[in-house]
Amino acid sequence: MNSLCYLNQSIEFPSPEQALINPNGLLAIGGDLQPTRLIQAYYQGIFPWFNANDPILWWSPDPRAVFTPTQPFGSKSLIKFLKKSTWRYTINHAFLDVVAGCAQPRDSQSGTWISAEIQMAYYELHLQGRAHSIEVWDGEHLVGGLYGIPVGGVFCGESMFHRQTNASKAAFAILNQHLVKNNFQLIDAQIINPHLLSLGANALPRRKFLSILHQYRDQAISASIWHKQEVLIEF
Repeated sequence: MNSLCYLNQSIEFPSPEQALINPNGLLAIGGDLQPTRLIQAYYQGIFPWFNANDPILWWSPDPRAVFTPTQPFGSKSLIKFLKKSTWRYTINHAFLDVVAGCAQPRDSQSGTWISAEIQMAYYELHLQGRAHSIEVWDGEHLVGGLYGIPVGGVFCGESMFHRQTNASKAAFAILNQHLVKNNFQLIDAQIINPHLLSLGANALPRRKFLSILHQYRDQAISASIWHKQEVLIEF
């Protein structure tokens, strides 16, 4: 029977295969959110997820929600909608605003796991060129977006939000397009849920996910692809 690991000052994590079955994927507790530890976690297929005022919890669930970057992305109705849309799309123009948007509680929620501590930890990664955002704009108003961390040829998505219908899907379409162009192999969406399934996510066994991650996590991807830029959606 697997047991929960308690982290100390070392950034070493146990193998994800040691994660608990119930709750699914809980691997370790404690540690901190310093950039070195966070990058080490993602490099091993582990991510933090915990409520405000709780200890830091580290996860590697089985199965894993994933997307394979393909072009074009989206249903016929979404593509038709986006073709008519006047939205603008950018990369890394408003990282903090995107994370803050993701932190806003959903209609069915009373709170958020994206605490101020989480927001500042990922902003530090962003300042180091390790975390990136996609923005959707209606004029000068930010109406949707997402953020995540690339690990070689795998993009680890963290969260997305929308303030207008289809804006988060548009952000995902831009991300998908960008990853296809730059030879990414996989999008990690972490925990499978009905919304991700509706977007086309697959539930990949953890062992298979880790195998793909290990194969592509050292893939050389130019940092220049994440330079601040405006992009056009393509169909």
